[in-house]
Amino acid sequence: MADVMIAVMPFVGHVAPLAAVAAAFRDDGHSVRVYTGSAHADRFAALGADVVPWTRAPDFDENDLAATFPELRGRKGPRQMLANVRELFIGTGAAQGDDLVAAHRERPWDVIVADGLSLGAHLAAERTGTPWVTVSIVPLAIRTPELPPPSLGLRPARGPLGRARDRTLHAVLGIATRSMQQTYDAQRAASGLGVGTPFENAFYSPDLVCASGVPELEYPRTSWPMPLEFVGALTPSGGIRPGHPPVWWPDLPADRPIVHVTQGTLNVDPDDLLRPALAALGRQPVSIVAATGRADAPELPFPVPPNAYVAGLLDYRELLPRVGAMITNGGWGGVLAALTHGVPLIVAGGDLDKPEIAARIDWAGAGIDLRTGTPKPRAILEAWRRLDADPSYAERAAEIGRSLRGHDGPREVVAHTLDLVARRGGARTA
Repeated sequence: MADVMIAVMPFVGHVAPLAAVAAAFRDDGHSVRVYTGSAHADRFAALGADVVPWTRAPDFDENDLAATFPELRGRKGPRQMLANVRELFIGTGAAQGDDLVAAHRERPWDVIVADGLSLGAHLAAERTGTPWVTVSIVPLAIRTPELPPPSLGLRPARGPLGRARDRTLHAVLGIATRSMQQTYDAQRAASGLGVGTPFENAFYSPDLVCASGVPELEYPRTSWPMPLEFVGALTPSGGIRPGHPPVWWPDLPADRPIVHVTQGTLNVDPDDLLRPALAALGRQPVSIVAATGRADAPELPFPVPPNAYVAGLLDYRELLPRVGAMITNGGWGGVLAALTHGVPLIVAGGDLDKPEIAARIDWAGAGIDLRTGTPKPRAILEAWRRLDADPSYAERAAEIGRSLRGHDGPREVVAHTLDLVARRGGARTA
């Protein structure tokens, strides 16, 4: 049996898929430790994993990032994405690596399996010389000259002008991310490491990448620069743990289609998407089921139409089989959960990886990209009418759903990881 270290960035959206992976390793009989923030320790301990806390790395509250990272205060859109990556994901890398190396000295692991945004796992794997598996819980952002730079929400180029656009954007991106490369180099130096992998590939293991999703949601390309396996949805139910259903659950009309509206669990200002979506559909012949994204805030701070039902978090295993369409900010876990159930999407992707996700869903034909994170009610209403009138969206969502359901993501991560460990010399015996 293998001794496995799992590194998880302490965000709800990251914890759910990696908890499923941790449970799969435990069910297969392996020894599991999990390196994550204190807010999520109990969840992994309940799975039988030993928790290694963020100690040298600054433990933080994902609902108040600015308290730990003042540079993030008041930022949204591209400015937030750049600051998040530089200050949080890169800037804590060396300290994460120190925590992990200390755990390795106490008890060496056979392999480190890491959230794709855990730079500390990369640095720790390099320092300890151990195999490293990336579990990509967001869409792959591996650059190639064949495609526009990732994370910009741009579709593949058509013709010479499009290819010229992409060449220009790649050059500009190299300049725009220079500060990130410098921060990454500084983290490597703080870890006692010299020049290594370029920043653009720093979050992907050269040993193995297990990517959530399916090829149908990836733009065509000729090759990948490292071994890569698509594993489907890691949490087909969206990762929300079951609890008591809302008091209004029995009152949902059986003769009306349900439209689910969610802004995920990170940027949850209800004025961005929930308010305009409720305004758009408040008079339509549907039931609107909205989630605020906060268990401690199950209500909205404004009146809602009579056909709307609101909760903090919802159990997608109960909800999604009844949903006809989802209006979402584009969180990858929720998007994959919806598609697993064949639910077409309207995506308002405003920041971080969300514009990229919105563009891919539109390109794949499984939904509509609103091209903003703060849409007007009229834009939402028009998109919903298009979705409702054109069956091709639901048909394409159903096709992708069949592909997703053909995977058992967590078990596939275990199998691919054990193959890597065997190739690298095998697990130690107890």
